[in-house]
Amino acid sequence: MKLVVAKEGELLDYLYNNLDMPKKRIKQYLTHGAIYVNNNKTTKYNYRVIPGMNIVIDTENKNKKTLPFDILFEDEHIIVVNKPSGLLTIATAKEKEKTLYHIVRDYLISKNRNARVFIVHRLDKDTSGIVVLAKDEKTKNKLQENWNEYVTIREYVAVVHGKLNKESDRIVQRLKETRTNLVYVSRDSEGKEAITNYKVIKENDNYSMVSINIETGRKNQIRVAFNTLRHPIVGDKKYGDVRDKESRLYLHANRLKMYYPEIKKEILFETQTPNEFKKIMN
Repeated sequence: MKLVVAKEGELLDYLYNNLDMPKKRIKQYLTHGAIYVNNNKTTKYNYRVIPGMNIVIDTENKNKKTLPFDILFEDEHIIVVNKPSGLLTIATAKEKEKTLYHIVRDYLISKNRNARVFIVHRLDKDTSGIVVLAKDEKTKNKLQENWNEYVTIREYVAVVHGKLNKESDRIVQRLKETRTNLVYVSRDSEGKEAITNYKVIKENDNYSMVSINIETGRKNQIRVAFNTLRHPIVGDKKYGDVRDKESRLYLHANRLKMYYPEIKKEILFETQTPNEFKKIMN
């Protein structure tokens, strides 16, 4: 499908106003990288178009459905993906469609209209990295019910502000959450125990890159731990400095080792350190 832009505007609105097509379907084409403006693929709803530009919608690409991020492993029971920063794992009251869950579900349905998908665990919207999803409820329940026993490595890589006083450390805290969903360190025994281990990989005058292994999976525990040390994660405007100019959170789930009951063996999933992390350290 091709059309030539006649009026300036934002891509999603322009297509909706000029095509006999539901906005939800246009969003799906964008999400799955099936729309090209002047031969350049874009997934941005607010991509600026001006008169004379050519827009091509590759409907065959949409029907085939490819994911806009890497699949690390897939079989008949699970799919493991590398979630990008800035993408919600599951829907919230404010965002219901552009989530990891919906993107993976659409991808699986394109291959099998009866496909289902279930979130096994989640990452913060701003954190990138490994996420495991199940393709059936039995697998989902088995993994969730035994998650702490099945998972033996939960490793992250992060870039934090400044030079840490210790090359490595084990941070033990008790965390509670406010009514506004902000996690903080509790002074009493009511909070949930959070254990975060780190080791410095590399440092320069401004930043330190650290490898992190968590013994517990508490909400925001890594971000809170480093903020407590006065070395917040780069790009963390929630627990660090709101004036931080970086466009993403420099926290990435890069290694996950778990026992997979279907094959009765452990599997190690790994990803590369994001390029942005390497650039800021050079």
